[in-house]
Amino acid sequence: MNALLICSGGFDSVTLAYRLAAENALGALLTFDYGQRHKKEIDAARACAERLQVPHLVMDISQIGAQLSGSALTDDIEVPHGHYSEENMKLTVVPNRNAIMLTIAFGVAASRGLNAVALAVHGGDHFIYPDCRPDFIRLFAEMQSQALDGVAEVALFAPYVNTDKTEIARDAARFAVPVADTWSCYEGGEQHCGRCGTCVERIEAMTLAGMADPTPYLDKEYWLEAVARAKTCTP
Repeated sequence: MNALLICSGGFDSVTLAYRLAAENALGALLTFDYGQRHKKEIDAARACAERLQVPHLVMDISQIGAQLSGSALTDDIEVPHGHYSEENMKLTVVPNRNAIMLTIAFGVAASRGLNAVALAVHGGDHFIYPDCRPDFIRLFAEMQSQALDGVAEVALFAPYVNTDKTEIARDAARFAVPVADTWSCYEGGEQHCGRCGTCVERIEAMTLAGMADPTPYLDKEYWLEAVARAKTCTP
């Protein structure tokens, strides 16, 4: 496999980059500027590409992102705090984001002679993000095989789609990922906030994996409250 990895610069995608690099299967990183709240994750993706010595492509689709309104990631809407299993986290949905990015990525991979597109979606995303679910991944791969029929053979590699972020944390430890140099937080401040959904999930995953987390957070303890509250709300 020689993969084009969609890399946001976050914990999940950077971990997958290191896993692919260790397997000599990483061809390039592709990062999207879709008009998100901040660019810190793009900088983190660029640093990852430099460390792994692979090409880094940055695709500006901000004009598309501007039309995908109603999300706390693209609009002037307060970022919700809490666990991803809470209803308010639906404010972080950017409609069809993965479908749009994957469509572009498959075209880029085919054009560059790469034979796979890699994506670090995982089971913890399933509750609120429909384009992170196993059925979506399976059907999208089938659709792309038709779209590129006779042009190129490009597979879709999503190794975490049926597992959770704890497994990603285990891989981060296994492949010596420089976790503190990844950026997950939706807020985009000087440090990770420790309270948004992705911060809570990040801390929880590394704790469950027994992995030391070198990331500085503004609030390192809030995740315990968020997880406890989420458990009481689970049917």
